[in-house]
Amino acid sequence: MTVTDNTTDGLPLFRQTVRDEWIDYNGHLSEAYYVLIFGFATDALMDAAGLDAAYRERTGCSLYTVEAHVRYLREVARDSQLTVRTTVLGVDGKKLRLVHEMFAGKLSGEPVATEELFALHIDQATGRSAPMPRTARERLTGLIAPAPEWAGRGIREV
Repeated sequence: MTVTDNTTDGLPLFRQTVRDEWIDYNGHLSEAYYVLIFGFATDALMDAAGLDAAYRERTGCSLYTVEAHVRYLREVARDSQLTVRTTVLGVDGKKLRLVHEMFAGKLSGEPVATEELFALHIDQATGRSAPMPRTARERLTGLIAPAPEWAGRGIREV
């Protein structure tokens, strides 16, 4: 089951139940499905900002992820109820930086995974970046919150 609802701060919360076919040979959520679920959460944010399917069809523009950093922090079991909290970290004319935090069950305690994204607003006809509509930029700007302590860090050296 997939559900999106808004929190009091206007950001969408994305909820998803782990499906049987997403379980890997270790009996836990396969790494590709963490990214799929984070992608659905990005879609929910796009919808909330007015960059929804109707916008994409009308304009031929969309957000493209150009960089992502995923941290797999805890194993996720079959039938887990997942909630993704999204935080907008920054937005300008063509760029968006955001983070997702995935929780098993309630939005409390430590997340089971995180993803930090850098996205560009792209005109699909030209394949080049294009300014976001003012209304979408304003909505996203109104959602900016401080970055969690882990954001902006790279992969640790061995």
